[in-house]
Amino acid sequence: MISLSRSCFLNKASIAGLSSPLSDRQRGIVRRAPCSLKIKAAAAAASNRDRNGTVLSVETVAKETAEAESLVEESQPTVVGGIRDAYGEDTATEDQPVTPWSLSVASGYSLLRDPRHNKGLAFTDKERDAHYLLGLLPPSVPSQELQVKKLMHIIRQYQVPLQKYMYMMDLQERNERLFYKLLIDHVEEMLPIVYTPTVGEACQKYGSIFSRPQGLYISLKEKGRILEVLRNWPEKNIQVIVVTDGQRILGLGDLGCQCLPITIDVGTNNEKLLDDEFYIGLRQRRATGQEYAELLHEFMTAVKQNYGERVLVQFEDFANHNAFDLLAKYGTTHLVFNDDIQGTASVVLSGLMAALKLLGGTLADHRFLFLGAGEAGTGIAELIALEISKQTQMPLDEARKNIWLVDSKGLIVESRRESLQHFKKPWAHDHEPIETLLEAVNDIKPTVLIGTSGVGRTFTQEVVEAMATYNEVGITFRFFGWCI
Repeated sequence: MISLSRSCFLNKASIAGLSSPLSDRQRGIVRRAPCSLKIKAAAAAASNRDRNGTVLSVETVAKETAEAESLVEESQPTVVGGIRDAYGEDTATEDQPVTPWSLSVASGYSLLRDPRHNKGLAFTDKERDAHYLLGLLPPSVPSQELQVKKLMHIIRQYQVPLQKYMYMMDLQERNERLFYKLLIDHVEEMLPIVYTPTVGEACQKYGSIFSRPQGLYISLKEKGRILEVLRNWPEKNIQVIVVTDGQRILGLGDLGCQCLPITIDVGTNNEKLLDDEFYIGLRQRRATGQEYAELLHEFMTAVKQNYGERVLVQFEDFANHNAFDLLAKYGTTHLVFNDDIQGTASVVLSGLMAALKLLGGTLADHRFLFLGAGEAGTGIAELIALEISKQTQMPLDEARKNIWLVDSKGLIVESRRESLQHFKKPWAHDHEPIETLLEAVNDIKPTVLIGTSGVGRTFTQEVVEAMATYNEVGITFRFFGWCI
């Protein structure tokens, strides 16, 4: 690896301490390189090697080219490589003002261990020669299609879905191209493995199957240093960040630190995880109140500082109260999005608009009944109300009156207002209390029934028959995306 500071490259014709007959190209010397130069991995890998193919490591201590020239003559820059570099035992990164390094160059051997660029046996003879892969791979050059066929044969030998999931995650760590090719070619068979329902079990048992990190972990231990943590991530051109605090994963509840890609670890209230010897997160109760708010605020501030004003932050699987609060707090200062509240809502509204093309009429002509009044349910309801208000020019409060929600305690009505969470209160209409979904269907007589509850077997035959009694053609949506 070549490790350079952000100032500039050495531009001397030689490096003190080297006396080999290698050319400048082989030694890794860059002549007259401007300070802003960015070297791509492939080009650098082909131009920074000794005769054994080892990538050199150079310590750059100059801030400007002129200073670098004089410093090279006065000092002996460290030139090392091989195993010492792999374990970080050289001095190339000591006493530097900025980390991590903005430039990394891989050898052919390392290229095979870079999942983003590795092609495995699919490297052609020409590519093997160009990228110093000769002898590092068997001579066969099978097509990607043949590799997919082989992998599917292996995957189908596993009887347990979680084992298939682990194999796929291992493949993603080795060869991303092949991973996505396999998914594309066998999407119906493999999607239930890499997504629900298998991913739910993987999240629950993540500590036991954990092999290597794939994202960023920001815990209370990093409070005050979150900007530094973000700068440790190698990619700099970030446009979208997905972040969770792990409190409401896939309808499975509090899974603590066992989810990705950016996990805000504030502890967990899951007793099973706290007692699990393989749990990888903080072993403490969840932080709340000011301590929680301060950590999230530091994260949001650091994100904007490190990646700019236009980076999109997606809040994923936060508990209901935090999800709504974060969206309201940062909606005016950051580019933010909540998939559970807004993403699902946009999909449902699109489905309703498509259905109306067949049924005729407008959204305002319908009565809506929801089973489930969490982030998804209230988010969908609000977007429907907004669209009705937009189409009819009626006040938003008026548009909400034809939308009813049922939660675990029954129909949300005015008499329950004082005990309701704040995001449910707009849906508390004047009506007698009703306890069950079937009773609500018989009383409200909805034309559209939408289920967003994680509880299964709730759209029973009796419920569907009741809908058919009141509607010659009704609309029924049941969403299972987050249900296990």
